[in-house]
Amino acid sequence: MFMASYIEPSWQFLITRFSDFQLSCLGTFFLSEVVFFLSGVPYLLLERTGWLRKYKIQFALTIDMVDKFPRMIEFVLHINNEKNTGLAAQKKCITRLILYHLGVNLPIIIISYPLFKYMGMRNSLPLPSWYATPFGLNALYAHPVEILFLGFATIIGPALTGPHLLTLWIWVVVRVLETVEVHCGYHFPWSLANFLPLYAGADHHDYHHRLLYTKSGNYSSTFTYMDWIFGTDIGYRKLKASKNTELEQKKH
Repeated sequence: MFMASYIEPSWQFLITRFSDFQLSCLGTFFLSEVVFFLSGVPYLLLERTGWLRKYKIQFALTIDMVDKFPRMIEFVLHINNEKNTGLAAQKKCITRLILYHLGVNLPIIIISYPLFKYMGMRNSLPLPSWYATPFGLNALYAHPVEILFLGFATIIGPALTGPHLLTLWIWVVVRVLETVEVHCGYHFPWSLANFLPLYAGADHHDYHHRLLYTKSGNYSSTFTYMDWIFGTDIGYRKLKASKNTELEQKKH
């Protein structure tokens, strides 16, 4: 009731001053963009300041790793140099993201509007009572065709069920935050993957990005069972087993 006393007047303000088209298309686009770019800012700060560096997934190469896998390390360093993961590359990535979002994401939302209306999406009813070294913002740095498929996969469920517009907005926010978290490049003690079974998280999906130009596997960004079924996480599981063995040996 406490939250409803603030939310309902705000919602009434929106639906009395903006049309269905403005709220459904422009409002959804603006909300997704604000959440996306703001949620990526903390990870950019971590990259630039070096804070919490011990939780960075692609960071430290130990002396043991260099001794045991010299050729692999040489290859990884070569690939990382080609990735150009510095500040200039991140600026280029963000610039292209803005163009992609305006040129691809916004048209998807506008084109989807008639389908949402046909399926009964509503906003006037009462509210329910209730890059390769990832740094967050490169979560949606992809070819426009891939963005089209990703946008379709996100929108098709709500489009078929015709939810309340606020429900759609909550879904969009959750998907955006999940996408940024999976591509943040950090694995914290409080990361969702430590608590949710089968959830990929950054530790799982980062393996997919660390070796460009290879069939690295770990394509799942949300749930891991498809990688397990098709065996595309074999390299990742071997790497994890090797690290666990190394940790056990250090303990003894």
